[in-house]
Amino acid sequence: MTQHKQRRLRQNLTGYAFVGPQLLFFAVFTIYPIFEGLRLSLYKSTAVENTFVGMQNYINLFQDPVFIRAMLNTLFLVVVITLGNLLLGLLISLAIFDKKPGYVSFVRSTFYLPVIVSTVVMAMVWKFLLNPANGLVNYYLGKATGKTVNLLGNANTVLWVIAFVTIVASVGTSIIMYIASINGISTEMLEAAKVDGASKLRVCTKIIIPLVRPTTLYLSVTTIISILKLFVIIQLLSDGGPNNASMTMMYYLYRNAFFYNKMYVASAVGMVMFALAVIIAIPQFISMRKEG
Repeated sequence: MTQHKQRRLRQNLTGYAFVGPQLLFFAVFTIYPIFEGLRLSLYKSTAVENTFVGMQNYINLFQDPVFIRAMLNTLFLVVVITLGNLLLGLLISLAIFDKKPGYVSFVRSTFYLPVIVSTVVMAMVWKFLLNPANGLVNYYLGKATGKTVNLLGNANTVLWVIAFVTIVASVGTSIIMYIASINGISTEMLEAAKVDGASKLRVCTKIIIPLVRPTTLYLSVTTIISILKLFVIIQLLSDGGPNNASMTMMYYLYRNAFFYNKMYVASAVGMVMFALAVIIAIPQFISMRKEG
């Protein structure tokens, strides 16, 4: 073996030694659970035996009206929360990016505060505010409408409330990333547009929004995947009710796994969610390859 090849081998071994622990962690806690979940989803388990049923668990899943309702609710939350998060984050960022640094930092910190607060604490605060007996939100809505209001107990409003609370809890991340992306745009380009007489609206629509498209794509993918895993807010605010009106795929998985002890059903739901996450992530990888 030549000296060059020996040096190359030592460099490779050094690199593998550094990434080895992370690869091992990834294999044990990510790769293995995926294959184990796939295996469990192909069996029907009881206290005494495991029976191979193939795709029957998936067939039963899509014949369950509760699961269909959970899928539709999840799709609703994906659309509403993603659009709300991106639009609100982008609008706030465009409104403040050219202001004084101190003001930008204040607004950015204010909106990011709910992100660093524990989700459990935030959900409990909102549950107190939305309490139908003594919650401030329902009280003032009742005073305004002259009717008893229970937003979390109404099947027509509970998903909108969950979407609103989730947007409030996560929009700070979008603002942080959009402002960082806007700050990366060449100042000469923005100043040249202003010198040419372009208004702020035209600068935003013709220059900034197209240039922050990679950030928008990244945020959309990560937001959608996080919504697929949405759990704590639903559990504490509505517990999937009323009458499954706020049941989502993740909460359906949780119920089957830990309430009904049907791990095979939960595994099938997990594989469906995994497939959706992969499908959603594909556009991001394609876009990143084009950008490269």
